[in-house]
Amino acid sequence: MTKSFKALWDLFLFRDKGFVPTERLLLIIAVLSAVSIGASVLGSSWSVIAALNIGVIAVSLFDLGLSPKKKDWTIQRNVEDELERGLEAEAGLTVHNRSMYDAHIRVIDQFPDTFSHPFPIRDRVPGGKTLTLRYPFVPNERGDYSLRELYVRYRSRFGLWDKQMKIKDESNVKVIPDLSESRQFLEDAQRYLLYEGERVRKRKQGAGEFSKIRNYVVGDDLRMINWRQTAKLQELMTNEYEPEHGKYITLLIDCGRMMGVELSEGNRLDVALEAAITVATAALKKGDAVAVMAFSKELEVYVPPAKGMNHLQTILKQVYGLKAQKAESNYTELFRQVETVQKKRSLLVLFSDIDTLVHEEANMFYLQRLRKRHVFLMLGVEDHVTKQKAFQPPSSTRETMVKSMAQKHLLDKASEVSKWERQGMQMIEAPEDKLAVTAVSHYIDVINRGLV
Repeated sequence: MTKSFKALWDLFLFRDKGFVPTERLLLIIAVLSAVSIGASVLGSSWSVIAALNIGVIAVSLFDLGLSPKKKDWTIQRNVEDELERGLEAEAGLTVHNRSMYDAHIRVIDQFPDTFSHPFPIRDRVPGGKTLTLRYPFVPNERGDYSLRELYVRYRSRFGLWDKQMKIKDESNVKVIPDLSESRQFLEDAQRYLLYEGERVRKRKQGAGEFSKIRNYVVGDDLRMINWRQTAKLQELMTNEYEPEHGKYITLLIDCGRMMGVELSEGNRLDVALEAAITVATAALKKGDAVAVMAFSKELEVYVPPAKGMNHLQTILKQVYGLKAQKAESNYTELFRQVETVQKKRSLLVLFSDIDTLVHEEANMFYLQRLRKRHVFLMLGVEDHVTKQKAFQPPSSTRETMVKSMAQKHLLDKASEVSKWERQGMQMIEAPEDKLAVTAVSHYIDVINRGLV
């Protein structure tokens, strides 16, 4: 493709400056051509036909002059610099038309392919006025993005020509994981867990740090009644205890090949990241120290342990751009790194693919060594396709074979998981929409039982 042809092609594809005829002008030209041919056949003079064509051209050029020039426009994009994956956001365009002519405008923003959008945006901008155009979009993939250009096309007064221009307006956008689960937990931790059907086990009564005195409710341990406060207030009051704070939580996030498997929304890594951030939110709110290690073939990210909700921003800055790699996960290197950097007793929460881990016998040796000092918990996303095939009633020989293979796969995995759990390493699979709440529930359960 030559350079001139590419420029012409960009012009018609709404990607360059210049002007193009509208459908109305093309229709007029087609009708004029038919009339000219008919007039020539009937013997009309060529001067009349030429005058007719020159008149149409003159009107179209006059119409072209009755539209704003490029220098009459000021267009600026307004968009937040931090967005959450999968959640609808809104951008705005401030459009100022300094000319005296009204214009029907269409705008296409240079969004990446991973953003859903409603382009082109259409509106009428009166002469001498400023208009704000707003449009929704959804960023579907995490990472850093640069929005550099706006493509604008506007129509002349009689609608015979479309002028178009390319405006440079650079905006840098950062797409972070979806924090909806974290916000739900912060709003009401217990309601968040109960709503998802997960109840936390009761801890040993009277154990842990004293939290507060509250009204007695049915089911409370009678031994925890505070008789002094009861006598003062003339109503039953009870002591409430909570687990000791200051534990160490280490989140291990797999970025290997199997974490790139696509799910209904995003991939396994997206779901694992959002679950890990929810656990980090819960732990930091409880006063625990959180560390994060992301790995694939080698260690990708390491965030040292720290306390306080401000540490959540540090974690987000380090992990929001993680991508699933093409290489297989190197668990051996990860466990060596954990032994090196995490000397204090910690809850290790590994977000990975259970199938990949349990079928590598060498990993058990390193995990048994870690198990002597740390508490290990592994969480993975349930393979709903295999599960569906295993329980689907077959209607043909082929479907029967598929079902039997799916059932064998599930039985083999259950056997391997059972072998690992006998060594004290808990492994849990959850549906993609329940992974976050399952992870938080088991974290609270481990803390309440005083295992760390």
